[in-house]
Amino acid sequence: MQDPLPTDLPVAPSYQALGSYIDLLLDLICVVDASGRFVYVSASVSRILGYSNAELLGQPMLDYVWPADRERTLAQAAKVMSGEAGMHFENRYRHKDGHAVHLSWSARWSETEQVRVAVARDISDIRQAQARQRAVYAIAEAAQLSADLSDLYQHVAVIVTALLPVRHFFIALPEADGSRWHLCYQQNWPQDGQQNTAELPDLDALCLTVGQKSSPSQLAEGIGYGWLGLPLKDGNDLLGVLLLHPGEDVHYSAADLELLSYVTVQIAAAISRKTMLLRLLQLALYDSLTGLANRTLLLDRLQAALQRASRDEQPLALLYLDLDGFKQVNDNFGHPVGDLLLQQTAQRIVHAVRQTDTVARFGGDEFVILLEHLHQQDTAAKVAEKIRLALTPPFLLAGQQLQIAPSIGVALFPQHGSDSRQLLLRADGAMYSAKRLGGDRVVLAEQS
Repeated sequence: MQDPLPTDLPVAPSYQALGSYIDLLLDLICVVDASGRFVYVSASVSRILGYSNAELLGQPMLDYVWPADRERTLAQAAKVMSGEAGMHFENRYRHKDGHAVHLSWSARWSETEQVRVAVARDISDIRQAQARQRAVYAIAEAAQLSADLSDLYQHVAVIVTALLPVRHFFIALPEADGSRWHLCYQQNWPQDGQQNTAELPDLDALCLTVGQKSSPSQLAEGIGYGWLGLPLKDGNDLLGVLLLHPGEDVHYSAADLELLSYVTVQIAAAISRKTMLLRLLQLALYDSLTGLANRTLLLDRLQAALQRASRDEQPLALLYLDLDGFKQVNDNFGHPVGDLLLQQTAQRIVHAVRQTDTVARFGGDEFVILLEHLHQQDTAAKVAEKIRLALTPPFLLAGQQLQIAPSIGVALFPQHGSDSRQLLLRADGAMYSAKRLGGDRVVLAEQS
């Protein structure tokens, strides 16, 4: 008869007895004691996180959790230690090479052995695919909703930093000749109250290097050390360069670079599309010579302004301006000089009114100014006189000093009309009255 086993021998914990089998699993198995230190880690840790078992044993588990996820991880650990089973909890760990790894955990507390036993599955590929899909939708939506390119750049920065850790985010565009670059957007995110320390290297040299590549390039030495450059290309045309810096001790993995490469294509397409739409909008709504609003945009803004004025019971005014003797300028000096005169006239008018007022070129040498939120009845006449005085000093055009004066008609809502057609007719009539009186004056429309 076989002797019974002695009862005073130490019994190995069950997870150690099963170690040779556990190491065959693709998922990561780990055991953490009550103080939060690793006491067992399965062999798959080297494949998932890049560390050997020996490097982790005895080390605080929290040191390897992605900093932004540590608070949530501690809260989840407390729940598990209180006896609540933790199923499908997600957080990120820092890989040995510095990039983030997405893990899905299931854990349970062993009261007998005073340890947490947990199983983790690497879901980085799943989360990357989901992030790619979200980024595509978000970029397409940003291109649609952004008011201008600056607004689009800001949306893009938010989208990219939601995908990966970013401390510095820059977008650089080439100058017209392509030899120099300028930053059109930059964003820094200081952490823990500390200022960012990474310095932007020689911009022209860095962008030239990145622009010659077809995919993201992480610069490991020389110019731009630590920076990631992403060329923004529309076909073979280089639109610009995206520059990222992840921060201290953070590195982008091959999967991160693949994701950024894909997202960069979408960003370049969005920038190209937005640029085209803004160009078409500029052609449709703005005067090509002066850059002022054209007739279409003025009428649209006037209609909206009339609705606001009627609702708020606030007066508004239209100033109708025509340059006296403009035809003689064209006849005597030629149309190029006449065009310069119109451009400088537009600039002087814009500087004489508020930024919220609309200045439009209505055609030829006629300008219309829409004034809203007038608190006093005589404000419109005062603004018209200010414009007249602004146009009084001589214009220096192509080596010639030219003196020109305006005739300005003023129509008020609601005194002179209740709709855009009536107001324009009354302001136009007042302008012609100013011309009949000799020009270089302001005339208020007569009460109907």
